[in-house]
Amino acid sequence: MSDLRDPAPYDALLLLSFGGPEGPDDVVPFLANVTRGRGIPEERLKEVGKHYFLFGGVSPINAQNRALLDALRKDLADHALELPVYWGNRNWAPYLTDTLREMVTDGHRRIAVLATSAYASYSGCRQYRENLAESLAALEAEGLPVPRVDKLRHYFNHPGFVGPMVDGVLASLADLPEDVRAGAHLAFTTHSIPVSAADTSGPVETHGDGGSYVAEHLDVARLISEAVREETGIEHPWQLVYQSRSGAPHIPWLEPDICDHLETLHGDGVPAVVMAPIGFVSDHMEVLYDLDTEATAKAAELGLPVRRSATVGADPRFAAAVRELLLERAAAERARPVTPCALGALGPSHDLCPVGCCPARALKPAAAGADSPF
Repeated sequence: MSDLRDPAPYDALLLLSFGGPEGPDDVVPFLANVTRGRGIPEERLKEVGKHYFLFGGVSPINAQNRALLDALRKDLADHALELPVYWGNRNWAPYLTDTLREMVTDGHRRIAVLATSAYASYSGCRQYRENLAESLAALEAEGLPVPRVDKLRHYFNHPGFVGPMVDGVLASLADLPEDVRAGAHLAFTTHSIPVSAADTSGPVETHGDGGSYVAEHLDVARLISEAVREETGIEHPWQLVYQSRSGAPHIPWLEPDICDHLETLHGDGVPAVVMAPIGFVSDHMEVLYDLDTEATAKAAELGLPVRRSATVGADPRFAAAVRELLLERAAAERARPVTPCALGALGPSHDLCPVGCCPARALKPAAAGADSPF
């Protein structure tokens, strides 16, 4: 990391996330936002929303974003960086357009954006960029100033993101019964996406065979497993697996599913499993339901001891990583020399999404890219 400590040209930081319902009455409207344009009837949305209703209709993601917001503000203040931090969501309040309107009304014109998705993919990167473009166009239509927004690079291999996950896996291993601990398998989980979306994730030169999405997750899994081996002296077998599939059955999605994987491991005589949700920044609904509820129930049915390791959440190391990403990008924008911080084999991600990066099936304008209108 460069020793530069100047956030200029940025005058604000925006935390951009997915959003989630905060009560039973919010669930169906929230899911309608998520699925807008797909023509899904309300009764189907209620069925899809059963996971939320099991938890009182409240997704933990908003509370976790508030905690991350506090952590970011504290870290910046502790390092004498007077940069305001705002929060906007794609699918629920506080909505992105409302937040950007507030930011420009407060006088901000150059905004750094942190998306709560660490990896390259359409839904984890370009769709957020499309949301930004839509919101900026809305501000322009209202006659408001249109700020420049720069999305901070993917941080999947930043030590401030990897380190807390390593500690989470170590804690989960230590929590297993001693007689099964040494033989435990590490199941690194992430959100399944269509194979076609995975194959076109990241820059064009990485397309094919899972694209950047799979390659980045595999790199993180290797980093964590190697760190665990160095700490414990035990080389635990591991595999990247998937969860939370939601697409039509005839469309190929990334596999194996975590529940199928647990059945396979049990059949192979594996004594225990640590499920490590490396694809998720925080313990939101898909972690609570798909792992803590559904996969844990499957493991209990099999008689297979499992533990689920913690996500990064509002860990102070992650907040510090965001500050470093911000200052790194600020230095680059000022044409100052900077060495981006990254672990693993893939190196640091691009600052500016190139043409053809994570393309959508329907072409839409996207901000913060080489082909962006804003």
